[in-house]
Amino acid sequence: MNVEHLIQMANQIGAYFAAEPDRAVARDGVADHLARFWEKRMRQSLYASFDQGTATTLAPLVSEALVEHRERILGKKAA
Repeated sequence: MNVEHLIQMANQIGAYFAAEPDRAVARDGVADHLARFWEKRMRQSLYASFDQGTATTLAPLVSEALVEHRERILGKKAA
């Protein structure tokens, strides 16, 4: 799976929700979209890159959503 493409798509989602004046609502929107519309393997690949520190081009809003909503996005309890 091309992680750079996943990052690009995640950033597009982030750009859409960045217009929301309430940052918490924007983070929730990003997390909800990733959880509902991305395949599990896509979410896992994005997190693998994020956790390894190689997802350096992620928009700040997307990074915040990944940190704050990890369990929700991955669909399980974090270890």
